[in-house]
Amino acid sequence: MAAEGITIGAVEIARGNIYLPRAICDAHFAGISAVALIVRGGAIQIVPLSRDSAGGLLLKQRNARGDRVVHAQEFMREKGYPESFEPRTVTVRWNDALAALSIEGYPPAD
Repeated sequence: MAAEGITIGAVEIARGNIYLPRAICDAHFAGISAVALIVRGGAIQIVPLSRDSAGGLLLKQRNARGDRVVHAQEFMREKGYPESFEPRTVTVRWNDALAALSIEGYPPAD
């Protein structure tokens, strides 16, 4: 499946956590405190949830800069993704059609 959207940056994945820089959160998750994770087209999609929705994973503030983290260990295990302790930086694109941030290239190709 061809990548949708324009590359907007990168996120880091380590130990089943997804680390998002503040710039990406400010641009695409402003005012959002929860997200859903789905796999579509070989990419992990981070879908922002409205305040009125129930459930989802918390988009927690990680540091004073305003970077965020999604603790996604359960999702990663369920989908069979590796839980490497070594951080991996992966490309992200905003997908207008899905209204989601697409993480591409994870897990790394062997």
